[in-house]
Amino acid sequence: MAIFDKFKKNKKVEEVKEEKKVLDEKKEETVLALEKVKKSKKKDDRKSAGGGYGILVRPMITEKASFLGKYGQYVFEVKNTANKIEIAKAIEKVYGVKPLKVNIMEVRGKNVRYGKTMGKTKRRKKAIVTLPKEAKIEIYEGV
Repeated sequence: MAIFDKFKKNKKVEEVKEEKKVLDEKKEETVLALEKVKKSKKKDDRKSAGGGYGILVRPMITEKASFLGKYGQYVFEVKNTANKIEIAKAIEKVYGVKPLKVNIMEVRGKNVRYGKTMGKTKRRKKAIVTLPKEAKIEIYEGV
């Protein structure tokens, strides 16, 4: 009977090895799937941030900006990482108007003084958006 036990043990060892191979293959598949999901999230995070509100911080309501309204130009404060294409898409999503032109300027932080301590205002990026002649944006509604 001892002879037959050896054969049984070998079969069990082989079965365990096959199960380990199957589990390793499944682990590799799940790791690859997770990597794909992570890559796709990185690409989509910037685009899907609030349907455009993630890029547009606020409209700039100043005297100079209101003068530009005559010429169909509107000024917005935008995210520091935004580029012209993203800003144009965000304007189109939020206001439903496709801009003709987008100009960007970076405003450096100014040195300020609060009593004895020195400080600095934060830097920001402004975008001047030019719209077609017939298009308008209602920015001053809530003001």
